[in-house]
Amino acid sequence: MALTVDVSNVSASLFVTGALFILLIFSLLSLGVLQMFQQRFRNGAFSFAGALVSGVAFGIVLNQWFL
Repeated sequence: MALTVDVSNVSASLFVTGALFILLIFSLLSLGVLQMFQQRFRNGAFSFAGALVSGVAFGIVLNQWFL
């Protein structure tokens, strides 16, 4: 069973915004994990907090500009 998704109605600005925020959030999460493995717990916590703040900002941007 093939599942097809039509993304032709997605605007370029929504795509770019989503791609940038996804790159930002996941890079901060991976940096936080790396910092935790290096026993730098404070820096890791800041990276996790930055990812959380970026996720909330992404939700606000989507709600304000694209809905």
